[in-house]
Amino acid sequence: MTSLDTVIDKDGVRLTVDDAVATVTLTLPAKRNAQSPALWRALTEAGRALPGTVRVVVLRGEGASFSAGLDRQAFTPEGFDGEPSFLDMARGPEAELDAIIAEYQEAFTWWRRNDLVSIATVQGHAIGAGFQLALACDLRIVAEDVQFAMRETSLGLVPDLTGTRPLVHLVGYARALEICATGRFVHAEEAERTGLANLVVPVGDLDAAARDLAAALVGAPRDAVIETKALLAGALSRDVEEQRAAERAAQARRLRDLAGITD
Repeated sequence: MTSLDTVIDKDGVRLTVDDAVATVTLTLPAKRNAQSPALWRALTEAGRALPGTVRVVVLRGEGASFSAGLDRQAFTPEGFDGEPSFLDMARGPEAELDAIIAEYQEAFTWWRRNDLVSIATVQGHAIGAGFQLALACDLRIVAEDVQFAMRETSLGLVPDLTGTRPLVHLVGYARALEICATGRFVHAEEAERTGLANLVVPVGDLDAAARDLAAALVGAPRDAVIETKALLAGALSRDVEEQRAAERAAQARRLRDLAGITD
């Protein structure tokens, strides 16, 4: 794999790899990177196509908006070319609808793999599916003009692309409910204050900030980062004693590895 190798470039998604850092770019700026089933399949493919050498994945959107959410064409009777419309899917068997939604969710789940650290760089609108895609990542660097919003309820729907769990973990149940139920905008200052954003920068500094953070992450020993991420990711589902035990086990693995001891 050579530096800046383009692995995928299709359906509004481009994956490039530069040694240990991969970049996934949404490439539909004329549509404010509106999302479709084809784009979701391309995102899933990007996750599966990552070389084993990749440690950090940066997610970005071309143009003024990160992603304005689901392409409204999904709700028209004709839907997308070659795709069943959402209205037709709703009329089908419940198990079939569940399987289709589960397939869509795959585009949003691989970003939190323990062997990767994912960084979303978010400018302008990140609405609905766009908000949930940013939430799918481990870390978020946002521009001063960012506008997060969860608009599904205004359409009579619910957020179903894996965004509810990270949102509650980041901002708490009450604020998450208020954000989702009202569909209001969350701007940069609130995003940073509540933990949605790790860092706020001017729009023109987004890519540089992501490069700096990626370099810092790659600078740490890979196995230690993987073990630490697993510890932190599971902390909320463990009680105190379970977390202590998990820490001991992880540290024992690291010490044995450093000492060159193999089981």
